[in-house]
Amino acid sequence: MLKRYIWLFAATVFFTFQLFVGSAAAIDLDEASRTIKANEAGDTVVLTLQQAKKGRQLFNSSCSQCHMGGVTKTDFNVGLGQADLAGAYPPRDNLAAMVEYLKHPMTYDGEISIAEVHPSIESADIFPEMRNLTEDDLVALAGHILSQPNIIGEAWGGGKSLR
Repeated sequence: MLKRYIWLFAATVFFTFQLFVGSAAAIDLDEASRTIKANEAGDTVVLTLQQAKKGRQLFNSSCSQCHMGGVTKTDFNVGLGQADLAGAYPPRDNLAAMVEYLKHPMTYDGEISIAEVHPSIESADIFPEMRNLTEDDLVALAGHILSQPNIIGEAWGGGKSLR
């Protein structure tokens, strides 16, 4: 009986810690970490704490199966790091372009639609995780992807520290 109480206590402490750490993660982000490029002109935007938290949740539930840590499991040569996103055509290293990509995904060279194989709003009928995403959700999700290099550094997207 005592053993059960010890396990119950340990589980309670663990889950309380997880709840505290998980909810504090987005709150601890400073303004510099949440500042991202808004468009190709170079304007910037600061994500709200709510957008940062929502973006993280959406990424974890909708994208992390294939893009854990910003790496692309189907093509390890192209990740979600700043250099890879900037090298795409058109560049996807800004909020407007990333939201457009989430609506209508294209190959890295921008020539062919990949909506049939990549989750997007365009292919929400075959990718259920995209069905209920609003424009605000897409902004939060894109903001999460673009802010991770500010938070994690070069490790995001399979950068130098992982190679």
